[in-house]
Amino acid sequence: MQEEIFSVFKSYDIRGESPAVINANFAEKLGTAVVKARNPKKVMIGKDMRLTSPELEDALVKSLTEQGVDVAKIGLCSTPMFNILMGMANKEFDLGIMITASHNPGKYNGFKFVTGGMLPLGLGSGLEEIRDAYDSSHVARPPSFRERRDPTSHVGEVVEDPDALERYVDFVIEKAKVSSEMPEMKVVIDAGNGMGGFVLPKLLEKLPWLKVEELYFTPDGNFPNHEANPIKLETLTDLKKKVLETKVVMGIAFDGDADRIGFIDEKGEQIPGDILTALFASIELKRHGEGKVLNDVRSSWSVKDAIESAGGESVFCKVGHANIKNQMREVDAKFAGELSMHYYFREFWNMECGDYAMLVLLKELVNPFQTLSSLWSKFQKYHHSGEINFEVKDKDEVIDRLVNEYKNEATKVVDVDGIRLEFGDPKQGDAWWFNLRKSNTEPLIRLNLEATSEKLKNERMKELTNLINK
Repeated sequence: MQEEIFSVFKSYDIRGESPAVINANFAEKLGTAVVKARNPKKVMIGKDMRLTSPELEDALVKSLTEQGVDVAKIGLCSTPMFNILMGMANKEFDLGIMITASHNPGKYNGFKFVTGGMLPLGLGSGLEEIRDAYDSSHVARPPSFRERRDPTSHVGEVVEDPDALERYVDFVIEKAKVSSEMPEMKVVIDAGNGMGGFVLPKLLEKLPWLKVEELYFTPDGNFPNHEANPIKLETLTDLKKKVLETKVVMGIAFDGDADRIGFIDEKGEQIPGDILTALFASIELKRHGEGKVLNDVRSSWSVKDAIESAGGESVFCKVGHANIKNQMREVDAKFAGELSMHYYFREFWNMECGDYAMLVLLKELVNPFQTLSSLWSKFQKYHHSGEINFEVKDKDEVIDRLVNEYKNEATKVVDVDGIRLEFGDPKQGDAWWFNLRKSNTEPLIRLNLEATSEKLKNERMKELTNLINK
């Protein structure tokens, strides 16, 4: 069981089945580990709508306050709302803890961490200290709070923040610079029974020009309609249907904690996550001027082309929000995007904000007026496979075998995250690349491949598939 608990400390957060592993007992012990590893004096805590979130919050708050930590509870919130309120607090808090399992199915829950200086904690950037404190201190259940606390010690205070949602919404609208005089626009939004359904009504009541057909706005930790994961085509069936029925300008899908956002154009086509990176990068570079833009190693050559055309410098980054947010600060990046539909904005302390991304894209459509399909299709120049998972017995052996097979032919090798081998220059004829990465938690390797033609993509995909399954 201890090994199972240890495994919930992932690369970017804590995540596991709940209440099987992530439960009130875990949250209580986690609070002790947080104090041991970080020694915070004041902590902000938020939660999503998952069924176990209230009990996790109660246990975590009790654990922290019994150790003398002051806690501000903002209650139900999306992850962007939580992060941005942390930023607006201007280091009032030493640490923020968001209770969520992001896009995972309803049986999961977990915790995301951010420092008062707006740095996320992942393995390698601080989460390992909490993991090690948990592991070393809690092989057995500790004494009860009452037994171990010095009765003369300070007990932390708990305050609630009833105006949190209002402040967040006003901040997003201000940053997006959308006025009440925007032309009327009709969209369909699928909140996936996640936290988007909590935040969006307050946002929309302040945007009278935005007319919304709502899908699954009721927050429900059972996710009764579909998994809240906009990168998966099967989760977009109802949204696509409604977009085509109602003839709106776009469809919008949020994940469970609303930090990822996907878009469907007016023709019912899903826009790939890396092409959205290209689109948002071009907008953000216009706004902020020349500079670096991060994109993960799975991204199309189209992203690099778009960034350079807008006067920016394309820089590869590792997958994962903790990696990207830290790297953005290190290189002073203007923007970052992932294939998984996380988009990181400089004006939000390098954090994701799906609500803001939605407003930025709507604003772009009216200046001058254009369709979403015409806006994004010009960025898609090549033929991308999307991410394909292969179950294998020995991940390292398979990757080593493929690298040895192709490394002598490669014209460029990128080892930022897994391995990316490029073959040729897409501007000078037939060219292609592939990226292989290991799953952190499953016996899987993940393949992304792109080529300058559909024919070449299919040929190389068949070739690599045969080698992987050999």
